[in-house]
Amino acid sequence: MTYQDDPIIQKNRWLILVILNLFTFMATLDGSIVNIALPVVSKELQLPVAQTEWIVTAYLMTICAAILFFGKLGDIIGKIKIFRLGMMIFTVGSLLCGLSGSLPAIIASRLVQALGASMTMANSQGIVTDIFPGSERGKALGLTGTFVSLGIIAGPSLGGLILSGLGWEYIFWVNVPVGLAALAIGWRKLPPDLTKLKVEIDGTGSALFTFFILLLFAGLLLGQQYGYDQPWILGSLATSVLVFAYFIRFEKRTVSPLLQLSMFRNPLFSLSIICGFLVFVANACFNIIAPFYVQDILGLTPSQAGLLMMLFPIVMVVVAPLSGALSDKIGSELLTFIGLIVLIVAQLGMARLDEVSSVALAGTWMGLLGLGSGLFQSPNNSLVMSKVPKTQLGIAGSINALIRNVGMIAGITLATTTLFGVMSARAGSRIKDFGSASPDLFLAGMHVVFLTASAICMAGAFLTGWRLWSARRSARTKPLNA
Repeated sequence: MTYQDDPIIQKNRWLILVILNLFTFMATLDGSIVNIALPVVSKELQLPVAQTEWIVTAYLMTICAAILFFGKLGDIIGKIKIFRLGMMIFTVGSLLCGLSGSLPAIIASRLVQALGASMTMANSQGIVTDIFPGSERGKALGLTGTFVSLGIIAGPSLGGLILSGLGWEYIFWVNVPVGLAALAIGWRKLPPDLTKLKVEIDGTGSALFTFFILLLFAGLLLGQQYGYDQPWILGSLATSVLVFAYFIRFEKRTVSPLLQLSMFRNPLFSLSIICGFLVFVANACFNIIAPFYVQDILGLTPSQAGLLMMLFPIVMVVVAPLSGALSDKIGSELLTFIGLIVLIVAQLGMARLDEVSSVALAGTWMGLLGLGSGLFQSPNNSLVMSKVPKTQLGIAGSINALIRNVGMIAGITLATTTLFGVMSARAGSRIKDFGSASPDLFLAGMHVVFLTASAICMAGAFLTGWRLWSARRSARTKPLNA
């Protein structure tokens, strides 16, 4: 018996999807919404901004460090059980964040919140894949992808609205009533787990992966602050590579590995994961650069800038479910390829914007970014989740979510490093923040960032083109082999 054979579960499947997506949205949103509140928190707690940035960093690092473990744990003891527990922990963590009166208390509460977020992120896609029939899976995963992107893109705008009328605490407390409502409905509507693995938890592999993530993120994030030429930064990055190599070697030899490396022998699964990573890197470049361009160069107010940048998620909200539904009928490979081509065009368009560009032109390219992302994300998620057996859906979903979060960090690092590098080279002295550069220097750096993002999307388009060609060749040869 499967969830798809149960008429009650099938009747409630769209309500279940709403519950899953609410927590997906809130968990993703809390990775970006806090950025806009950091100056306020710094002022009220009398702390330098560099220290309060750890409120954001600690959250993302914890999610990435824990997400594979909770994906595997979901496969072992039940994805829905872990998701429910994650809902509770995330809601409690959100409440504690708003009640915190010092930086250590906020960071400790953010760690609690991040643990809950990683439990929900790791298992939501696996639950969707389990519950929805193949004819609707692309549409359902498309809606999940829409909420993920909404959480990433809408953070600054929503955070600004909350801060304009309420204190910074409400950025966290807004999760509490939503979380309690979703918990109340989810406790009654989420079904019991059916698929479980009878294996032991890979404690050593989990510890090695956590160590790798902490070293990697510490090197990437602190490198932005102190420079990547520092010996201890280079040491952190080099050690992370060695730890990751040992982690892979250990996983190959252990009986019940945290990461089932056999999944990556499927080239379509591996390609889908890589392409998803590349798109999140490229989109993160937009997220970090665009707010400064529309406010400092085009001269828009923060509210006007927020409305303009909302074109990206609004277009994606419309396109992603349609793309997911279409992928159920015509296949996913062609749509992901078209989506990446649109992203390349949009990134090249962003690279041509300057101080005399119209708001309408900037909005057009932002809308195209939403169109390309919407066309790509839903079918790509469907490809990832359709290539693994039911007993590995939890770990597959957590890999997908991990790639998304690492892609965001890598994109932010790439964008800021490239921007400051170009500006410093043009100025003849080191520039470490946006405000100290003239508009012409910023535009020069911005153009290089978006050209780099378009090149990243081109690499993804090449890979998806190969994937499309392979899928069509396979379809042509099947009748011959039958």
